[in-house]
Amino acid sequence: MKKLLAPIILVIALLCPAKNVLAQQKAVARMDHLAILVDDLQKATDFYKTLFGLEIVPEPFHDGKHTWFSLGNGAYLHVIKGPKTKDHYEKNEHLCFSVPSVEEFVKALQKRDIKFENAAGKTGEITARVDGVKQIYFQDTDGHWLEVNDAK
Repeated sequence: MKKLLAPIILVIALLCPAKNVLAQQKAVARMDHLAILVDDLQKATDFYKTLFGLEIVPEPFHDGKHTWFSLGNGAYLHVIKGPKTKDHYEKNEHLCFSVPSVEEFVKALQKRDIKFENAAGKTGEITARVDGVKQIYFQDTDGHWLEVNDAK
């Protein structure tokens, strides 16, 4: 009986870690893209390309109505010329970019005369969150809210 039990215990020991590895490899959803509608595609493309330094990537439509930007890690921003359904956007519904220095980014906004505010809505102010992260909010050329912070 002891001779039979030892191989069974060995097989169980070998299979248990394999089962855990398989459980850990469960498919998890990842961010693919965020799409925004804009009135003037060239203006919006220039805004995102020059302000954030985003890389334009090929898009399959080639219809003059799309610009795709890489956001890194396989995620993309799709800027699409099209009819907008909103005239007013809420600040809490925003796209966020992290930068090395909020203060340096603010200088770039000021050079372009782009107004920004803190989380409370105070113009020209930077929020200092309780976790030490600094952040600002502003709107793109079509009114979409953007957050910029220095989160690591």
